Amino acid sequence: MKLHLLRYFAVLAEELHFGRAAERLAITQPPLSSGIKALEDELGVRLFERTSKQVALTPAGHAYLAEVRVALDRVARAGETARAVAAGQRGRLDIGFTGSMVYRDMPAIVRAFGERAPGIEVNLREMSSGEQLEALLHRQLHAGFINASVVPAPLRSLPLAEDHFVACLPQDHTLAGQAEVDLRSLADETFVMFARDVAPANHDNVIALFHRAGIHPHTRHATRQWLTVVALVAMRMGVALVPASMAQAAVQGVRFVPIALLHHPTVGVLAWHGEAVTPALQTFLDMAATAARSSPRPENPGR
Repeated sequence: MKLHLLRYFAVLAEELHFGRAAERLAITQPPLSSGIKALEDELGVRLFERTSKQVALTPAGHAYLAEVRVALDRVARAGETARAVAAGQRGRLDIGFTGSMVYRDMPAIVRAFGERAPGIEVNLREMSSGEQLEALLHRQLHAGFINASVVPAPLRSLPLAEDHFVACLPQDHTLAGQAEVDLRSLADETFVMFARDVAPANHDNVIALFHRAGIHPHTRHATRQWLTVVALVAMRMGVALVPASMAQAAVQGVRFVPIALLHHPTVGVLAWHGEAVTPALQTFLDMAATAARSSPRPENPGR
């Protein structure tokens, strides 16, 4: 059944006059008459009673009109939805994030995007960096906030606002009250580490700091989340090097102390599949790029 025949029927049912209906439809009367006849033939019922003086709906026509109005309304809304999605104003985005990104610029980007594009539903999914990369490569995520500095092709990435490492110490540690700490003074400590198989970039970044300080620390308690690292330090299970932004977690029992003479940024990017950019995702990426440019660089008192 052709959609234009339904429109012909609906307009004629409202006007009950072939001349006025044809004028509203911007056509002549012959194609309107033939269109209504074709519709009745297809349905096998009469929709109108026609005389030389009037046109009236049959009982079948009245029933059909109610359904046709619903169908035409749905078609109109479908068109509006398609145009909104094509313009990046409607749709859905599945965005991955690692736990530590809650304390970086991810929430601000998502909130700003929600204000700019309220018609786009954002679903956040907490996943490890490795899981996100796999999901992005298989187009199971639209984008992801991950702890990495580079991503494999065909993925693309946008660097996030810089963060840096600080020493995370139990609050009763002898160095917890210092304005800054020399990493070498922690050489004999037990360090809580991030598991390398979960996020190699996080693990290797911390190891690079140890190498730069010329120490070979004793490490244990491999974790999957920066927040777990901080929690273990609070329970006096060791000390750790963590992103400065983790102080926002407000975990009791720890102190975050700048590292003297050492400034080592943590890694973090927003990644996406370069061949799967939808209008909604492009709007999100534009918002993230604007936020990254406007974000102040964090101060490091220990530099």
